[in-house]
Amino acid sequence: MFASIRVILFVVAVVSTGVFSCAQDGIAVTSPTVASSNLPLQVPRGLDGDGSVSISGELKLWHKVTLTQAGPYAHEKDNSPNPFMDYRMIVTFTHQDGTVYQIPGYFAADGEASETSADSGTAWRAHFAPDRVGNWHWSISFHIGTNVAVDNDGSSQSLKPFDGQRGEISVTQSDKVGVDLRAHGRLRYVGKPYLQHLGTKRYFLKMGADAPETLLAYQDFDNTVANNPKKAPLKSWQPHVRDWHEGDPTWQGGKGKGLVGAINYLSGKGCNAFSFLTYNAGGDGDNVWPFVKREDKLHYDCSKLDQWGIVFDHGTHCGMYLHFKMQETENDDHRQGTTEQGYVPESLDGGDLGPQRKLYCRELIARFAHNLALNWNLGEENTQSTDQQLAMIDYIAGLDAYDHNIVVHTYPSWQAKVYRPLLGERSLLTGVSLQNDSLETTHIQTIQWREESATAGKPWIVAFDESGSAAHAQCPDLGFRGFDGHDRKGEYVYDEHQVRKLTLWGHLMGGGAGNEYYFGYQFEENDIVCEDWRSRDHSWDYCRHALTFFHRYQIPFWEMNNLDELVSNPTHDNSMYCFGKTGEVYLVYLPAGGSHEIDLSKAEGVYNLQWFDPRHGGDLQGAENSQVVAGRVVKLGLPPSDTDLDWLAVLRRK
Repeated sequence: MFASIRVILFVVAVVSTGVFSCAQDGIAVTSPTVASSNLPLQVPRGLDGDGSVSISGELKLWHKVTLTQAGPYAHEKDNSPNPFMDYRMIVTFTHQDGTVYQIPGYFAADGEASETSADSGTAWRAHFAPDRVGNWHWSISFHIGTNVAVDNDGSSQSLKPFDGQRGEISVTQSDKVGVDLRAHGRLRYVGKPYLQHLGTKRYFLKMGADAPETLLAYQDFDNTVANNPKKAPLKSWQPHVRDWHEGDPTWQGGKGKGLVGAINYLSGKGCNAFSFLTYNAGGDGDNVWPFVKREDKLHYDCSKLDQWGIVFDHGTHCGMYLHFKMQETENDDHRQGTTEQGYVPESLDGGDLGPQRKLYCRELIARFAHNLALNWNLGEENTQSTDQQLAMIDYIAGLDAYDHNIVVHTYPSWQAKVYRPLLGERSLLTGVSLQNDSLETTHIQTIQWREESATAGKPWIVAFDESGSAAHAQCPDLGFRGFDGHDRKGEYVYDEHQVRKLTLWGHLMGGGAGNEYYFGYQFEENDIVCEDWRSRDHSWDYCRHALTFFHRYQIPFWEMNNLDELVSNPTHDNSMYCFGKTGEVYLVYLPAGGSHEIDLSKAEGVYNLQWFDPRHGGDLQGAENSQVVAGRVVKLGLPPSDTDLDWLAVLRRK
């Protein structure tokens, strides 16, 4: 310990009633909360903190450890200096083995803003999620200067007594189990088409909700305004209040139960992902932004963002991958009406990497990058130029110490235009978030970007996050509020079974990294107003069955490729799919059942043949011919029952 300065290390106190409850597959996952760090409340203007430091959180592997410094007094609307632009706090954590993480810090008002709604104070904060046990030394760099947070031109000055403080923490093993991501470790891109947990080394498939894009337009968040209330009112998430459990997080006397309960529900169904826009001014919702005011892009709302953080942390405890969509198409560039400066008023620097965009990226990363499973999506239906995208990608990659997955989403017809210039070593992009305009193209587009990225030398994480037309996408369950496959115009579209076949299994059998379901705008509980994820309850079951299959039966999907040609489908239509690791395991998905063949003439050995029911899950089922000999074209025979419905044939070498 460095004895020359005063450092306050808080002993972690476990509150007996504080548990996060995320039930999945009959298992209740609990995690103790941490006692408040008891930082001082709002102080008079001009009275700075003394530089003392507190450490809170569980000092365990993969857990959120928060360092809070009593720093210079500020108000979130200050301009001279601006607490977001004109101060730069960086905390460097150095492990005893030499591993170094540089974590950007941020202004946190009074340190309790989620509860107090404070807009001023002396709390400055950084969140660290350690990736190894043992001793970590920390040191604080604290500088002041015009735009120093986003422009390190060397003109800033050290700010004493805050700059140079240092100390040490000791991290022990995680004690978390089940779906809690702190039991598995951070997800990381490892040069394969699937992310991997750094702790358990388990590869990851995601399944969850892409809708509503306005998830954060929640009435329980401070200073959240519906700018277009008729089209996009604020949400209460009332249908999911019943899914909140005693001990789950809330704020300000019980706020947050609806959205926290919604996350519990989705996790309990066996899903592991949800997405949200963090900025949509001028867009379809026009009700989500992190700023103190919609038009003020240089001052951030401390209490609102702390409340967002409570929800995101709970998602991590519930095993959730957080899909940050950093902007909507309406506010990413020059596409709409112009101002005298030549760009959309709601955009950040007109799409360029200027001070607004740099600060925006920095604030999101500083506050939320400690979460263990997430991606930074440059924007929904992104239309920035390649140069603008490259600049943003590089900036995010340079600032995010945890190297989270960076992806981009764009229009179906723009895929080649947007993605090809970013392939391979041309960019630090590690994945794509795909959108199409019909369920039927999900399979072939998944294959396309898996193969193109692999050919370019860097396999991407290829996820399908908007399958289906803008109007229809993923429909509600049959019977939900009378849904029978018809949209609001009375036209028959499709039902949950086509979604299961074409979107879910079409993507997985193409080598995709996972689905998020977009809800369109022609159905109940649509992409803008949805507050009830039970509207797709059956579809979440189908997602759970798929995830359970791959993990329970130890299918090495990270080593597998699409092999449609083995089932006489070289054009990758939707008649049947094949996904396999040559000479070891083959999966054949039959959307309409029936009796089919697979060409194993280039393989050797004897294979066990079993069947999996993607509609109901459960155990693998026996086949008429339970063993087949390779070296020839092999007949699969008929599925065990319901032979005209979808089945998955599983062949594994003995």
